Amino acid sequence: MKILITGSEGLIGSSLSIALSRLGITALGFDNKLEPHHLCYGDVLNYEQVTEAINDVEGVIHLAAVSRVVFGEKNPKLCWDTNVEGTKHVLEAALASSNKPWVLYASSREVYGQQKELPVKETAPLIPVNIYGESKIAAEQAVESATKRGLKASVVRFSNVFGSVNDHHDRVIPAFCLAAANGTRIRIDGKDNLFDFTYIDDVIQGVLSYICHLNKSDESLPPIHFTMGQATSLGEAAFFAQQAVEHPIEIVEAPPRDYDVARFYGDPSRAETLLNWKPCVDVQEGMRRLIHQYQVVSQIGQLEYEHL
Repeated sequence: MKILITGSEGLIGSSLSIALSRLGITALGFDNKLEPHHLCYGDVLNYEQVTEAINDVEGVIHLAAVSRVVFGEKNPKLCWDTNVEGTKHVLEAALASSNKPWVLYASSREVYGQQKELPVKETAPLIPVNIYGESKIAAEQAVESATKRGLKASVVRFSNVFGSVNDHHDRVIPAFCLAAANGTRIRIDGKDNLFDFTYIDDVIQGVLSYICHLNKSDESLPPIHFTMGQATSLGEAAFFAQQAVEHPIEIVEAPPRDYDVARFYGDPSRAETLLNWKPCVDVQEGMRRLIHQYQVVSQIGQLEYEHL
């Protein structure tokens, strides 16, 4: 079996590629972070490249995106083009392919915006507060339209996924964990802001469960989000980082960013009902593991330097 992973060099894509390979499934990478001559190079904004990549696969995990709120605020056109038009390219290529592969589209909890009722269910109104969330809604609508034209496609919404050194180090949990590992200060932008952090291993298990469903059933499931169902404030997350190391860590507080959702945590019951998925690693344990990863990487780097 062959599955195409767009955005294969990112946090989720790289972890998923490894997991699929261990199951004997061929994971074809597709990412514009690589050099153009690389075997897995590809840009979702290039329809011809997308069509060629989709030509002989049974499924597509579409992760490629301008994947951070702050990136969308800095470059809204690129965010919209990549997240919306790029997704349409994937969907159109899948519809045109003789294989008719299924498509699993990676959306985000940012589509919910600032909800009044917590925990948030998938049926909540979609009221994004930033361009990134708006682009994800438009892409979800494109997926829904493609299903009406005969494509087997579904939407999964991720929520603050973390847990690997193969991530943007300035994202909130990696930044806290890297600071703790290095003994540098932690900056908190809005200590009372609440988030629902999900560990990468749990997310990968959820995606694998989704793949099993898509392979066995002709049914396109409704949108499903993978969440812990636990609210963690940024202040609590910083405290967890402090607890995981033996040296004191300075914490600096700053006001929240005006384009961030201030309070979110989700209800994971739909994922459990439809996919038999339950998260296993809470944020404190996940942060402890990530800090250990950073410490190991630092030690390896130091050993390599000493042997130059």
